[in-house]
Amino acid sequence: MLLENLREEVLDANLELVRRGLVLYTFGNVSGISRKDGLIAIKPSGVPYESMKADDIVIADLDGRVVEGKLRPSSDLPTHVELYKRFPKAGGVAHTHSEFATAWAQARRPIPCFGTTHADYFHGPVPVTPDMTPAEIGSEYEKNTGLVICRLFDKLNTEEIQAVLVAGHAPFCWGKSASDASHNAVILESVARMAYYTVGIANDAAPISRELHDKHYLRKHGQNAYYGQVQSK
Repeated sequence: MLLENLREEVLDANLELVRRGLVLYTFGNVSGISRKDGLIAIKPSGVPYESMKADDIVIADLDGRVVEGKLRPSSDLPTHVELYKRFPKAGGVAHTHSEFATAWAQARRPIPCFGTTHADYFHGPVPVTPDMTPAEIGSEYEKNTGLVICRLFDKLNTEEIQAVLVAGHAPFCWGKSASDASHNAVILESVARMAYYTVGIANDAAPISRELHDKHYLRKHGQNAYYGQVQSK
């Protein structure tokens, strides 16, 4: 079986979305990529999470062609492919329809950084894409979803903001691995929920200062980060 370890990781990353309450029924999908092999492992389309096994995970190439697997891959595979092509450091992609993040996407509003929890993970607002055109929707919809995301990130840092809201649709997240992408999807939903409540309490709430935002992000992710323990080499 091709990429057995990656399949196991992708399976667990998908199940993490279930454990954290981010998906219903067969909603959502997570993939991981082996850069050296140029192959993607992704959840099969429409398969219930409770019955999914590692050998159900589908292997596809960067042209979206199935290389190994008896089941059809997620219908969102073309979106994942475009993100992997344009975001070279992404090792995993997660897509959910989690309630609060999706609400912001449906409202077509970016998620402002109202507090330090957001700043710990995203170095800026979580952006929202423009609406897709009728032509983009009518032809190669899933591929064009990826292209719309990629165009938005032409001027943004894909390592500092590892999440996006697709207007009228839902969020996509990415990370250095499939498990990292799922982790970011969980954090995004928490941040989206807190932002929703913040606006409900004070609809004129302002984002935190740039200084506080930078401090919290860089102490975890910057060159001189000091959050957490030193990793042994």
